[in-house]
Amino acid sequence: MFSKRSVRILCVILFALSNIILLSISAKHPHRYTIIHRVAMAGIVPFQESVISTMRFCRHIWSHYFYLVAVRQECDQLQEILARAEMEKNRSLESELACQRLRNLLEMKSEVSHRMLPSQVVGLDPSGWFKTVIINRGSMDGVSKGMAVTAPEGIVGHVIGASYRYAKVLLAIDRSSAIDALVQRTRFRGIVEGETSETCRFKYIVKKADIRIGDTVISSGLDGLFPKGLRVGVISEISKPLSGLFQEVRIRLFVDFARLEEVMVILE
Repeated sequence: MFSKRSVRILCVILFALSNIILLSISAKHPHRYTIIHRVAMAGIVPFQESVISTMRFCRHIWSHYFYLVAVRQECDQLQEILARAEMEKNRSLESELACQRLRNLLEMKSEVSHRMLPSQVVGLDPSGWFKTVIINRGSMDGVSKGMAVTAPEGIVGHVIGASYRYAKVLLAIDRSSAIDALVQRTRFRGIVEGETSETCRFKYIVKKADIRIGDTVISSGLDGLFPKGLRVGVISEISKPLSGLFQEVRIRLFVDFARLEEVMVILE
């Protein structure tokens, strides 16, 4: 007639009522420790102990839950503060590096007698056929085709086209680029032609020319593009073939084109 669950609940209620009755009877004689007291303690103490343990466990779980929630919120706040601090640090570092690069440009401008226009590299040639970059100066700034472009380290290239606000620069490492140059120490002339992103060929250097690895190569000023005396690179490889009139010479350019960000356009 009754389910097992109902029977269990009824037994628990009867057990609790019996313990309450025993406690009330023993309460009338608090100074006596009779068999009723023993029965009451044996019945009620385990029950009280289990109830208290359950309450303590729930209180422990509840307090730790809120503690963990608070810790999580604090951790999220600290992570956000750390991310903001890291962004500020990177911004400050980038500003410092930009100031250093601009300082180098100003120093170079003070050393060169020609009028120069600072500009930033804002794009690359997506085709990959030519080694060119886009700068944020154009005809409105006085930039036109054929003007030389340089950096504090050395020659970058020359302008091959200009729109109203932008200009395209052919880099010295492009295979179609050619710079009339000479060895600074001995004044032997040749033509610097682009080859790779790091080296260029120094052509038409006769075999009897006195050149050495480590010699600096500068612009001669005879090509009508680059003023005389601009740094190009340093001789890194020399070989003398058995046939022919010229040596095979390669130079390592001073400019790191992979990290090129600011340049100067020579307006004259």
